[in-house]
Parts: sequence; structure tokens; C-alpha cells
Amino acid sequence: MDTLGLIPQFGGVIWTLVAFIIALSVIVAIHEYGHYIVGRWCGIKADVFSLGFGPVIWSGNDKHGTKWQIAALPFGGYVKFAGDANAASGKDEEAMAAVADDPEAARHTMHGAPLWARSLTVAAGPAFNFAMSILIFFAVAYTQGVPRDPLTVGDLRDLPQGQLELQEGDEVLGLNGTVIPEDEVAYSALLGSLPTEPTLTYDIRRNGQEMSVEGPFFLPPLVVQVVPQSAAIEAGLRPGDVITAVEGQPIYAFSELKAAVEGSDGQPLALQVWRDGETLDFTMTPKAVDEPQPDGSFKRALRIGIAGGMAFEAASETASIGEALVGGVENTWRIITGSISGLREMIIGNISTCNLSGPVGIAQASGAMASQGAQSFIYFIAVLSTAVGLLNLFPIPALDGGHLTFYAYEAVSGKPPSDKALRVLMTIGLALVLSLMVFALGNDLFCP
Repeated sequence: MDTLGLIPQFGGVIWTLVAFIIALSVIVAIHEYGHYIVGRWCGIKADVFSLGFGPVIWSGNDKHGTKWQIAALPFGGYVKFAGDANAASGKDEEAMAAVADDPEAARHTMHGAPLWARSLTVAAGPAFNFAMSILIFFAVAYTQGVPRDPLTVGDLRDLPQGQLELQEGDEVLGLNGTVIPEDEVAYSALLGSLPTEPTLTYDIRRNGQEMSVEGPFFLPPLVVQVVPQSAAIEAGLRPGDVITAVEGQPIYAFSELKAAVEGSDGQPLALQVWRDGETLDFTMTPKAVDEPQPDGSFKRALRIGIAGGMAFEAASETASIGEALVGGVENTWRIITGSISGLREMIIGNISTCNLSGPVGIAQASGAMASQGAQSFIYFIAVLSTAVGLLNLFPIPALDGGHLTFYAYEAVSGKPPSDKALRVLMTIGLALVLSLMVFALGNDLFCP
């Protein structure tokens, strides 16, 4: 990968770094606070709550005896409980020996607390990550609302041909004389049958009166969102751009753009783009991506990395709390299952390991999403929070999942693994985590 390509077009290195630090700090703070507060509820004393590593630049003690601090390297954080030797919760032999004859004092340490208290405390970090994701997805769904039924024209988008005769508040009943069906399959079939022309006939209801008016193509080649680490973001496309021609051929439908990209054989494409009344020229090379399918498999396709939308924004109505909450849970679960499926497919070799991003790739994505607006950035934080929570549940020593695996062994065998075995396993776990980070960083630098 070209090193300059790692810098998002919508900002420089500083913008990317700031966005990454904000996203990571929020996610880590929520994760560690989960450990801290549940540990406190379970009677385990926390000595240190740290955002960041390295030299301490600010600290203060609370009434519970916990030292809260901000460290100079803002790339993580930790809670050090009583009895811990380090941020990875290794046992402090001297500290535990000092309370060996005092059961009450030992009860308030991480290594002397009951198994249930330790298990809840460790599991709370990932659980808080998932809860934050659900809360963000819930808030987005609740504030955005759900599309009105029937489909109603909301805010009008800025298109080269304008909105013609469409007006805000029009209820769209049909397109080119065909009633819009409620069935998703029939709806997709209708959209696929529309002639790719600059305008369509919209059958609408306006102020209680049904009529037919002329409007722009229903799904124009409009850029609604730009995908991080894509050809589009590297070329400088922005939300609101409209692609008007590919290789000199005028296009009017997003499907025409998709067909041109998929038929490019990975060769550069010359695009004409309409932006704020100006026509600009771009050249970009589609990238092969592995896309998840409904059955859990993946399909490789050429993409430039944009998401489209309708010629207008659909008017919405307030979603119920139940609908928004269900949507939040479903979105979080979809990320979890998709991540597990993707990892499985990478392990068995069905998709490229280049799908695994490292810190540079995540930083680039952070900057790109922040540049597309606060909502996009917050949504990205929710997605990343789910991924971090899931990663921490992997049964690797040094991660939360590794500790939970040790606790499961203790529950079955009646005694914890020996201290010597734990030290060896923790060393192996740290080596695995570091190896994974190096591998992911290599993907950032060398994958196309």
C-alpha cells in the first residue's frame, strides 16, 4: 500500500490521530469502567484506574481509595485491582502473602475474592462494550425514526437535474405506473425493471390528491456515504457527490455504476462527478472486497467503496422505544456474528486475511468517519466497541476471555491453575496478542 494512501483525504495525520484517540479512549474507558464498577459492587478493591499507559500526567484519589489517572500514551487503559501485580491482572505474590492470614482483607483482592465475583468483574468489560453499542444504535434508531408508510418525500437532495416536480411531503405510491409493493422481493424486482433514464414518472398523493409528476431517477449514482480504506476515499469522493459518467458514458442509475465497477476487471475507471454545481474528473481503481452474504458466507466483488440512496431523503416518524431497542440489539448481534463468520472464513482460507485491520487501518477509518459527520463517527465507535468486546472474549491468556477460561477450569476442577502454569500461559497469551498486532499492522502497510 502507498504510505500516502494511509492518510485520509478529509484531513491529515493530526486529524486521523485525534479521531483515533477519541474513539479508542471512549471504548477503553467504557470497557475498564465496566471492570471497575462491577468489581466494586462485588467487593473487590481497585487500586488504580488508568486511561493510557506510561508517565502519569494527572491523577487523583477518590473516597474508595482508587487512584484515577491519565497517562501520556493514550492507546489503551487498565484497572489494577488489589492483589494484581500488573495491568494484565497477574498475581502480586507479596501482596497476597501479606493478606494470607486475613480472610477479610483477602476477600477484597482480585485473587482472593469468590469465583463468582471474579467472573462477573472480568466479564463486565466486554459486557459494557456491548451495552454501549446497543445504546448508541438505539439512540440513532430512535432519533432518526423509521420511514413513513407510505414512502414520503422528506428533505430534497441536491442533484444535477434538481428534483423536477417532486415536492417535500409527496407520498410516493408508484413508479412509472407500477404500484410500489410491500413485499421486498417484488420491490427489488420493480427497482430492477425501471428504465435507466434521467427522469421517471412518480405516482404520488399530494395534499390528498393523487397525480403523476416527473422526478429524478429513483436510485441515482449518488454518494451517501464513503467507505474507509476504499478507492473512493483515497480518490477524494465526498457524501453528496453525484457520478454522472463512467469512461465518458453518461449514467443515471446507481446500478449502472455498480455494473461498470464490477466489469472493470480491476482496471482504473475515469469518472465524472457533479459536486456543488461543478463537474470534476476522478480516476480510481476498484478494489476486491469480501462481502458477507445472508447465509453467513462471503462473496468477493469489485467495489470503489460508496453507499448510495434514493433521490430524496425519506420522511420519517418517531420509532417506538421497543423498535429502537430491538434494532440496537440486532445491529450489535449482526456485528458479532459477522465478525465470527469472517474470522472463521479467514482461518479456513475462504477469504483474504487482509480483511483484518490493525491500528493504522483503524486510525484511518476513525479519521474518515469523523470527517463524514458526528453521527457517522459515533456509529463507527459503536461498531468498534462491539469488535473490542468480542475480541476480549477470545479464550487467549491475558485477555478477558482467557481469565474466564481459567475460572471455568477452577469451577470444574475445584482449584485454580497453579501460579507457575498461569505465568507460562500468560506469557504465551501476551506473545499471541503481540503477534496478532504485528500481523494486523503488516496488513495495514502491505495489503492492497
